[in-house]
Amino acid sequence: MIAFVRGPVAALAPDTAVIEVGGVGMAVQCTPTTLSGLRVGEPARLATSLVVREDSLTLYGFADDDERQVFELLQTASGVGPRLAQAMLAVHSPDALRLAVSSGDEKALTAVPGIGKKGAQRLLLELKDRLGEPTGAGRAPATAAGRAPGWREQLTAALTGLGYPGREAEEAVEAVAPQAEAAAAAGSPPQVPQLLRAALQTLNRAR
Repeated sequence: MIAFVRGPVAALAPDTAVIEVGGVGMAVQCTPTTLSGLRVGEPARLATSLVVREDSLTLYGFADDDERQVFELLQTASGVGPRLAQAMLAVHSPDALRLAVSSGDEKALTAVPGIGKKGAQRLLLELKDRLGEPTGAGRAPATAAGRAPGWREQLTAALTGLGYPGREAEEAVEAVAPQAEAAAAAGSPPQVPQLLRAALQTLNRAR
């Protein structure tokens, strides 16, 4: 198992970081929050989890070991694969997930794309004794409405992490705000990965 990778950041994309390790570029799948803390050319250390499939080897990267551990524990629940586990960590911090599970907060789990009410109820039952109690660390938990807090801040941080100046990042965030507001009005939380792709398209058109 590859427990972590360390080296300069060679490239960043909306859902991937390339870390140079011993002259080899390791492509690591990351959440927007993790990507927002990386800068091209600067050294980085990512805790990693290698997912092996018959036709692929995928390396998932995390800001710390706790996030990786929660990613792996989430997959012990039926119906949760690596992509859904990563989506859960894109919306909630590890501690927010612990809080949601320990308090039986269905709305927090249904805030994750791909999880409906029945799925949330099943996950609450299966994960109750696996994630443990909140530690008080990490990002703020979801709001009472079940939405991920600060999508604007997450999106701005992800764009600046990709190298865009602050003003351009803010303009791109405003450009996709109607999309986020429309999703919220329809009862779905703003999905940062999708908004990030839309924002990048806006920036590319402007150049």
